[in-house]
Amino acid sequence: MVNTAIVLAAEEPSPIIPHVSEIILGAVAFLLLLWVLQKFAFPRFEALYKERTEKIEGGIKRAEEAQAEAEKALQTYQAQLAEARAESARIRDDARLEAEQIKEELRTQAQDEAARIVAAGRAQLEAQRAQIVAELRADLGRHAVELASRIVGESLEDDARRRGTVDRFLDDLDSVSARN
Repeated sequence: MVNTAIVLAAEEPSPIIPHVSEIILGAVAFLLLLWVLQKFAFPRFEALYKERTEKIEGGIKRAEEAQAEAEKALQTYQAQLAEARAESARIRDDARLEAEQIKEELRTQAQDEAARIVAAGRAQLEAQRAQIVAELRADLGRHAVELASRIVGESLEDDARRRGTVDRFLDDLDSVSARN
């Protein structure tokens, strides 16, 4: 039985090993398919691959350029910002100095104005004092002449005599007040 099974198996085609005609037909079909792919499909694949590579490389290059431009713009912005900050600090310092100068000028003007007002007040006081002294001298002179006229019993209406008497009396008063 075993021998008959081996003989029968030898005459029947093997399910594992294909027929020679199938191998030749498969090889021809494979070579034909390979030729069609190489003639039409592979060039398109290569073109698409090349195009996609160029797009990616171009995109990377554009991204690098955009990155470089962005960094350049950032540096320019930072430089302008630093310059603006320095300018604002300079303007602020100038404003402080100007404010101090204005404050000092106003202080000086106020002191000058106060000194002028005090001087004007003193001058006015001196003028009023001189006027009051003159009025008092005149009143005192008149009263002294009247009193002297009553005491002496004669009229001292003569201007020259009256002035001399009044001047002598006032000089005596000045000398008495200067001693005290």
